[in-house]
Amino acid sequence: MAAGIRISLFVLISLCLDSASVAAAESPRQQVAARACGAMLARVNAIPGAGPAFLQSYDNASGAQNASRPTLTGAYTYDNALAAIALVACGHREAALRIGDALLAASEGDRSGAAGRIRNAYRPGAITERPVPPMGWWSEQDRRWVEDPYQVGSATGNVAWAALALLTVGGDDERYRAAAARLMRWVAATTLDPHSPAGFTGGLYGYDDTAERLTWKSTEHNTDLAAVFDWLARLEPSNEWQAHARTARAFVAAQWDQASGHFWVGTTYDGVTPNRLNAGLDAQLWPLLLPDAPDTWRASIDYVERHYAASGGFDFNDDRDGIWWEGTAQAALVYRALGHSHDAVRLLSAINGQFSPGGFVWASNRVRLTTGLALSPASTIDDFYYYRLPHLGATAWAALAATGWNPFTGETVAGRR
Repeated sequence: MAAGIRISLFVLISLCLDSASVAAAESPRQQVAARACGAMLARVNAIPGAGPAFLQSYDNASGAQNASRPTLTGAYTYDNALAAIALVACGHREAALRIGDALLAASEGDRSGAAGRIRNAYRPGAITERPVPPMGWWSEQDRRWVEDPYQVGSATGNVAWAALALLTVGGDDERYRAAAARLMRWVAATTLDPHSPAGFTGGLYGYDDTAERLTWKSTEHNTDLAAVFDWLARLEPSNEWQAHARTARAFVAAQWDQASGHFWVGTTYDGVTPNRLNAGLDAQLWPLLLPDAPDTWRASIDYVERHYAASGGFDFNDDRDGIWWEGTAQAALVYRALGHSHDAVRLLSAINGQFSPGGFVWASNRVRLTTGLALSPASTIDDFYYYRLPHLGATAWAALAATGWNPFTGETVAGRR
């Protein structure tokens, strides 16, 4: 009898410990999800009305050292697309639709007259003008309206994310599907480059009358496009979408370097030569979220751990001079997709301590985080930085990681091993 009691007590204690372990493991996910989802919902609800709206990407932009304040007060398309997707993952579809409707409105007509062109940034707040005007501001110093050449450009990856957001929020509504298709036809017509390795180039940079074509090809951009074209092919089976999906995916595959177990970030400006100078965390992680990603690509997570890890998180590039919280959240989601739940919880625990007083996750843990990238084709130095500012994009990725939502498929990750 005594032995039976001891065994029962042992089983009871074991069950309690297991339950405590599960609760402890779930807690960071639940906390990050609640905080990130709540912050984005509050920002949408703070914009009067119930119509289309864009969210400002950064808080307290005046605090960024050596950064142009007006360029940090815009509503970046990428951040807003992420927020729309994340709000769906959070269960806040009505709020997501307000951002989705803003992207829908932008897709319907551009001031250039190009059908399906999306700009890199718009003005935050309620959308009332048509065509939707890109970000700009009045300069008292110059006594004129001013725009930033990057913000009024159209990066291919940003257009793809807008399409992903439209497909996610739209459900069975044909308007959103048609808008996503319109964006992707603009991408195909503007950026498709058949030169080997065939793929899609970077997009357009600069003002309407002097826009420059970005002739490099990006692994990250083509990963985004492979996801969108695959999605459209599932909804509208056609040779057009299937062919574009194959092209984008083949480009990503061509950037895989088996010997080192990682992806090159893309090509140089000739569209052919692999870019071995720059490094990018997203180029290593996002291909793993594609449906049917080859098992061999999983080696990139080992590469990331060796070359991007920085003090409990991950850097944007391999100089490891600080933590990029957006990318750290991306890594948490990939860990979940690969079935590495403990690593995912570890990163989410770190992110849980990075919410700013206003509710957004900080972009970085440093005042100024280097990326190794340039702001413009004319830049003579690597002048693109992330600042320690509360960031919508980082918050949205935190929500996606906490909810386990794959933005490339519109479903939760399978947790495959």
